[in-house]
Amino acid sequence: MPPDGLAADALSSAAAVRARQISAVELVTASLEAIERGNPAINAFTVVLAEDALARAREADEEVSRGEQAPLLGVPITIKDHIWMRGAVATNGSLAYRDFVPDADCEAVARLRAAGAVIVGKTNNPEFCYRGTTDNRVFGLTRNPWNLDRTPGGSSGGAGASVAAGMAPIALGTDGGGSVRIPASFCGIVGHKPSFGLVPKEPGFKGWKTLSVDGPITRSVRDAALALSVMAGPSTVDDMTYPVAAQDYVAAATEERGVEALRVAVSVDMGFAAVDPDVRRAFARALDTLSNLGCRLTEAHPPTGNPMAMWNLFACCEGYASEGPLLQDWEPQMSAGSADLIRAGRDLAGWEYVNALHARSAYTRAWAEFFTEYDVLVSPCMQLTAFGVDILSPPSIDGVAVDPFFDDWCSLVLPANLTGQPALSLPMGFGDDGLPVGMQVMGRRFDDATVFELAAAYERTTPWHEQMPPAAEQD
Repeated sequence: MPPDGLAADALSSAAAVRARQISAVELVTASLEAIERGNPAINAFTVVLAEDALARAREADEEVSRGEQAPLLGVPITIKDHIWMRGAVATNGSLAYRDFVPDADCEAVARLRAAGAVIVGKTNNPEFCYRGTTDNRVFGLTRNPWNLDRTPGGSSGGAGASVAAGMAPIALGTDGGGSVRIPASFCGIVGHKPSFGLVPKEPGFKGWKTLSVDGPITRSVRDAALALSVMAGPSTVDDMTYPVAAQDYVAAATEERGVEALRVAVSVDMGFAAVDPDVRRAFARALDTLSNLGCRLTEAHPPTGNPMAMWNLFACCEGYASEGPLLQDWEPQMSAGSADLIRAGRDLAGWEYVNALHARSAYTRAWAEFFTEYDVLVSPCMQLTAFGVDILSPPSIDGVAVDPFFDDWCSLVLPANLTGQPALSLPMGFGDDGLPVGMQVMGRRFDDATVFELAAAYERTTPWHEQMPPAAEQD
């Protein structure tokens, strides 16, 4: 194994494979052993592809012997159940799709394979990815490796738990309302929501077409940059991808550039969110670190208010367009909340959706105008630490009641889904309950590199990404 064992990130593991310091078979075997040890308690996986993974690892070792240098050669990764992968069941967390096996890879998966990654399994998500927690009637609930009585978040909860527990250094998730960043914050790892239009997500379930993107959950900022560098780029199979100017994401995350020139807006609540005192304290300490790095910090946020109602309208309308046909036959067997969201979309009129499109355009323009003055906006990612695994929503935050239907405990992540801008969560410490707290870095659309640059500078000066949860303790 590399020096840090399963705590090593993908970049160092891939380099070790290419240098023949470790074989891909050894690396993948270690991943599978970690899954065997830890998954019974955490329930991160919907399927473990041990035989296929070991066969692919043997192929990777042969490629190394031929001098091939693929960037993820031999690195074990996981794929969210929702994402299509050829030959592997994709239930989308629903009994309606319990036996569905795609005959094609999502383009992002195909690109990860082509880069040499070895897929060791698929990870759990709530039904249709509609919740910020991870539980469904097909595979049950997923637990947080830091405390098995707490949620890992969602909807990419299995992905986040698998990375936090040291089962794989990279997990591919999706983010339509924070679904990569919520688990990253709750599990003390890195989650990157790329700019909308960078990463192809077809073929796949229809889902939230204008909100959701495929993005990586990783142990380090540089691994998120590496994964994005592999997946980004226009695709003929996805009309929502764009031919934008290429950026060197890995260089942005690995070169120790000074961040003194960056104009950094900071906001603990974006002017609308209730935030737990634990999170406020961790954020204040993180700002001290950024200040010591030389960042020019200014308290500021766009004057746009809480986006929850707007985001919810799009989520409901696009949810009904995608899953509405299932209501007649499957509603009694749907998870809690799924049918409510779909019915809410059915009850909305077309003119309401069109009006919301106009409102969203104005909202997006306001954020774009804000980012003419600033390079990044830094905030907490989650408004609290992970709550109980047996509830869908906390009852309150800092004395403010939480609406369980609107999930307004995670409203700080929503602007990036509405505007299409990149946003990344990385660990910034722990609360008094011993659970991780995440910091969110948001940038201009298609300027993911600057997000990586600031996040990596912060990560290099802090120990948080090196911490491993109790569930990841190795024998």
